[in-house]
Amino acid sequence: MGKRLAAMFWALLFLAVPVLGVATFAIAPAYDHWLPKDVSEHGQSIDSLFYFILALTGVVFVVTEVILFWFMWKYDASRRPEGATYLQGSHTLEVVWTIIPAATLLFLAIYQMNAWADVKMRRPVMSPTVEVVARQFEWRLRYPGRDGTLGTADDLFLVNDLHLPIDEDVLVQLKSMDVLHSFFLPNVRIKQDAVPGMKIPVWFKAREVGEFDIVCAELCGWGHYKMKGRVTFETRAEFDAWLERKYAEQQAVQPQTEVARAD
Repeated sequence: MGKRLAAMFWALLFLAVPVLGVATFAIAPAYDHWLPKDVSEHGQSIDSLFYFILALTGVVFVVTEVILFWFMWKYDASRRPEGATYLQGSHTLEVVWTIIPAATLLFLAIYQMNAWADVKMRRPVMSPTVEVVARQFEWRLRYPGRDGTLGTADDLFLVNDLHLPIDEDVLVQLKSMDVLHSFFLPNVRIKQDAVPGMKIPVWFKAREVGEFDIVCAELCGWGHYKMKGRVTFETRAEFDAWLERKYAEQQAVQPQTEVARAD
């Protein structure tokens, strides 16, 4: 009797895994423990792809767990004292369960091609809006000066304080000064590795004003946890006013810096 109760306990425990797992996913949005708010133009397609894959894998997960529970219950040793029956396997079954996952992965690869192209292939024809340089453990930013060209004497330099206009294509030139980092903007569904020695274009279009997080999504050293910044999306007028203010602040400091270097 004790063995039977133990078997029943383990069977019910395995059944509780899919039940509690599905329940957690169902109630998480109500408690604001879900995806961060999307403020980007392409975010909806990314989220739709995520939900589709979640539903597909979720169904497979639940079915697998239910079958596992049923087998543990049906073939409990205390209820079936006869010995186990061994099978040599089924070549047909092995082919089927190889083809089905392969076909599913192929379907997903084709299904996500348009979303991938929007984020990784259809680059807007424009000059970089800003250069983002990842460095242990901060985000160094460089905006083109009033001449509109990166790499000239009037460039604007900042750290961890990214400002960008809404309703416009934004092109980020991403670089790394030291190790591998990952430029992650959760609210615009952008995540791109910053690879040393490479200039990587990243583009998107924000639709709402607000202030959001910039984080590093790649373990990059002991200070990885504090490699954080803020991105502020604002109207074009607000963005231009902010740029002019920062240009003025930088120009006010530069003469003093040059004198200090001369001394």
